[in-house]
Amino acid sequence: MTKPIFSIIIPVRQPNSYLRETIRKLKKQSFKKYELLVITDKISQQYSRDQCHLGPSFKRNLGAKLARGKFLAFIDDDSYPHRHWLKNALESFSKSDISAVCGPSLIPKSDSVSRRASGLFWSTFLGSGGAGSYRNKIANPRFVDDFPSVNFIVRRSDFNRTGGFNTDYWPGEDTLLCLAITHRLKKKIYYDPKVIVYHHRRPVVIPHLKQISRYAISRGHFAKKFPKTSLRPGYLLPSLFLLYTLLLPFLYHQNRLFLLPLAVYITAVILTFFQLLIQKNSLPASLLAVATIPITHLYYGLMFVVGFSKKSLKFTPHQVNQSTGEYVGG
Repeated sequence: MTKPIFSIIIPVRQPNSYLRETIRKLKKQSFKKYELLVITDKISQQYSRDQCHLGPSFKRNLGAKLARGKFLAFIDDDSYPHRHWLKNALESFSKSDISAVCGPSLIPKSDSVSRRASGLFWSTFLGSGGAGSYRNKIANPRFVDDFPSVNFIVRRSDFNRTGGFNTDYWPGEDTLLCLAITHRLKKKIYYDPKVIVYHHRRPVVIPHLKQISRYAISRGHFAKKFPKTSLRPGYLLPSLFLLYTLLLPFLYHQNRLFLLPLAVYITAVILTFFQLLIQKNSLPASLLAVATIPITHLYYGLMFVVGFSKKSLKFTPHQVNQSTGEYVGG
């Protein structure tokens, strides 16, 4: 059997409709020299009986151990790749000193308004904040030091040198892998806008906020423990915005000029709405996206503080509907 160039690794609790869609799309890849490793709970249990090892980090590490390819291509089960995903990634790896390649996660056109609104939130500068809107829209090529594993391809040799994903964390395990690549190995992660996947986002508002809660708690904890890439203004601003809104009645009583930051913020939200319309997004999805922005910022700000105050984080496996394999909640 011909040795594959890429080993595509998908962690999943159990098979579901999204996974089946992902596999259908993978079969249409223009670059054919790849193998596919789907790591489920059942497969994980053959290697470890520890409940904490049912997480995505352990599954991705297990996939990497079983892989034969030169490159490890990580993608989530609720995402599917562009037809030239692997072909374009291979071209990027031809550049010198590239350890990993990543690219945007776009909104599938077929998704519901509530899911598209969540994706649009992440694609805007105001919405994504510290995470960077380039992760969720086509942007200029660049080098990055933090990127989610929904669309992340890394040299297997470098992955092994880092020790792989930290199984103590989810989410955030991808942040730590990127930190190891860029700071410990002193190598580069290249964002290529042609390396595209399509990601089914959590619908707004409740599932979206549940996911935001996990991100914010993880990032808040990392801001204290791993500040090199997590203690950044974009991640801190929602907490400052929350504090400002709580103090605003008192501040306004002292001086009406304290309303100015709120006016600037509201103006930014309105401009974001028109930006989405100019980009030819639907009116309902655009309205729902911008309405989600202040709610998300306030909630993220609160959960970031919660995460910062925690001494440690405990991994909890994502709940799943046993009959369908679909994830429950956010």
